[in-house]
Amino acid sequence: MGSLGAFHFEVSGRVQGVYFRKFTVQKASALKLVGWVANTLRGTVVGECQGPEQQLQEMKQWLCTEGSPYSHIEDCKISNERQLQQLEFEVFERLKNVP
Repeated sequence: MGSLGAFHFEVSGRVQGVYFRKFTVQKASALKLVGWVANTLRGTVVGECQGPEQQLQEMKQWLCTEGSPYSHIEDCKISNERQLQQLEFEVFERLKNVP
């Protein structure tokens, strides 16, 4: 499987009400990543991705430049990048809202 990693993300712009979370789950699942994605009360989308480093790089690119078809990404922050010994989640899931 190669080395495992993880990162947190926060995407702002027109990212709520445009199926951003749904498409994020689809993209992450296609890449065999695990983690979660949720809306915030601030109008952003946040989450965590975990999996093989190569797929994580592709996911970062997608989150920061592509997103869902009707989204408009103004800013994308990647944080807490780290190596993992094992995955902390079993699937990639869509959560409702986080603060």
